[in-house]
Amino acid sequence: MGLIAGVLEQHGIATVCIALVRSIAESVRPPRALAVPFRFGAPLGEANDEVGQLAVMSAALRLLDDPGPAPVLRDYRRGAST
Repeated sequence: MGLIAGVLEQHGIATVCIALVRSIAESVRPPRALAVPFRFGAPLGEANDEVGQLAVMSAALRLLDDPGPAPVLRDYRRGAST
């Protein structure tokens, strides 16, 4: 997905990736990515955890406002303030 994100960005479409494996995101270098500590199949966290999943999505979308130069790769921290 990171490679596709790069192409979309070249066409003016902002993207954010959620990475389950940080080292892959480091290699692929998508324009913006949030590395999460969750298992495969649960990139937003545990099922039925609406509050936790919303926190992950909010953290990912905040990357759109990150002033740093691309690529931006941040780690998601559970319980971190928004």
